[in-house]
Amino acid sequence: MDVDAFAAEHGPEWHRLRTLLGRPRRKLSAAEVDELVTLYRRAATHLSIVQSRSPDPDLTTMLTRLVLTARAAVTPSPGFRWAVVGRFFTTAFPLEVYRAGRWCLGTGLGFVALSTLLILIVAGDPEVPLRFLTQEEITALVERDFEDYYRSAPAQNFGFAVWTNNAWVSAICLASGVIVLPVLYVLWVNAVNLGLVGGVMVGNDRTDLFLGLLLVHGMLELTCVFVAAGVGLRIGWSWIAPGPLRSRGQAVAAAGRSGLVVALGLVPVLLVSGIVEAFVTPSVLPPVVKLTIGAVAWLAFLGYVAVVGGRARRLGESADVDAPDREAVAPTV
Repeated sequence: MDVDAFAAEHGPEWHRLRTLLGRPRRKLSAAEVDELVTLYRRAATHLSIVQSRSPDPDLTTMLTRLVLTARAAVTPSPGFRWAVVGRFFTTAFPLEVYRAGRWCLGTGLGFVALSTLLILIVAGDPEVPLRFLTQEEITALVERDFEDYYRSAPAQNFGFAVWTNNAWVSAICLASGVIVLPVLYVLWVNAVNLGLVGGVMVGNDRTDLFLGLLLVHGMLELTCVFVAAGVGLRIGWSWIAPGPLRSRGQAVAAAGRSGLVVALGLVPVLLVSGIVEAFVTPSVLPPVVKLTIGAVAWLAFLGYVAVVGGRARRLGESADVDAPDREAVAPTV
């Protein structure tokens, strides 16, 4: 294809399209709006022809910019709406967590069972922790380091660090879920760390301190990790067993969109967990008060998911993107 001849033939159309795009939409007449749509479609066709027959870089770049600008004018974004944010927290997020409930529960039970087993092993044999820590490190951990950790930085800085770290761990679980193994590795590493520290504390008769500090924030914090890991494993399972009516690509795409909803929704929940860990866990409040605050935050999240997510499920709500934004699927025989 002669690129110069093609540009000379269709240049007036592109120029006219630029002219219409340069004018405010409210000042375009009905006929000019129709012309704008027609020229946009023709420019998109021209771009396809150039890319397939003679991919001239300069012409391709120019037409790409023109088509993208025209598309934005023809199908403008509705802009920010608070109703969308409200629906996200009243429907989309709790619904997706509720739908993945069995995966999250299974992940949580497995993690707790493994951590408990490791704690019992470490606490039951004094030689086991010495394979990972020196006696000096064990003594420091039991006498001061475990408790001092929560006061190792100003509360606001510590809370921000905890929030970002937990968000990072959750993001890893969600993003790598399609591969499955990274999620299991993250869970294993955290279970081993918890088992080792917990075993050392329990084995040295500091069970009350260990549980008294950990449970305050850990109930909500670990639940968020279980949700992220459960949804991540659900994404991985979607390509292993996509079901009889979907291809693997369709199954992973749908599960991935669900994972994105959960990832965004966990951000404020992890923020609450970080605030509790930074300001409540190391506070001078009586242990029963601190545990009550942690339990209330945890039960509030579980109740929110069960009630709001369950209602959305019963009403047949969907957290997926609108149909025009999904991949096109044609029936085949």
